[in-house]
Amino acid sequence: MKRLTRDQMAQRVAQDIAEGAYVNLGIGLPTMVANHLPQDREIFLHSENGVLGMGPAPLQGEEDPDLINAGKQPVTLLKGGAYFHHADSFAMMRGGHLDICVLGAFQVSVKGDLANWHTGAPDAIPAVGGAMDLALGAKDVYVMMEHLTKSGESKVVAECSYPLTAIGCVSRIYTDLAVLDVTPEGLVVREIVSDISFDELQKLTGVPLARAA
Repeated sequence: MKRLTRDQMAQRVAQDIAEGAYVNLGIGLPTMVANHLPQDREIFLHSENGVLGMGPAPLQGEEDPDLINAGKQPVTLLKGGAYFHHADSFAMMRGGHLDICVLGAFQVSVKGDLANWHTGAPDAIPAVGGAMDLALGAKDVYVMMEHLTKSGESKVVAECSYPLTAIGCVSRIYTDLAVLDVTPEGLVVREIVSDISFDELQKLTGVPLARAA
């Protein structure tokens, strides 16, 4: 079964980010989206530690240790970019000023419930960060994740078994197998990005899927 690589997943998400959008890229996999945004689109990347106008990752040897994203990764700052107090950054998030946030996830339910900060395991270190604020503050929440766990279980589930980040917040799911829209009628397969059929995707996912009209 052919799957998208992480870079290909990031490129696929980047395709759907429109001109002029204000976007937060969550810690981990979503940060890769910054390296694939079309150069002919003006897109404003935000980080909750207080940066607006981030560019792609710096070249090796050109990192500025004082310029990082919320995941402590070195970033670049585009012309016109700014950095500011994180309280102002959270005010942007909570005030509904972000068009899109792209988050990773452990699970997403058919209703768009998100679990991305804690597996519930006794030895896990809870680290919610700004995920709850982003999930409820952004106008659209995109999730970027592998479709299956390492043991082959679907991360798209009927009900989340892990502690929730937010309820009914996810609008679209990007995986290494498919792009799914979360709708009031259920999950709609917008695109299959693998070499599998709809029926095979349905079997792997394990929850009802509908074909896009």
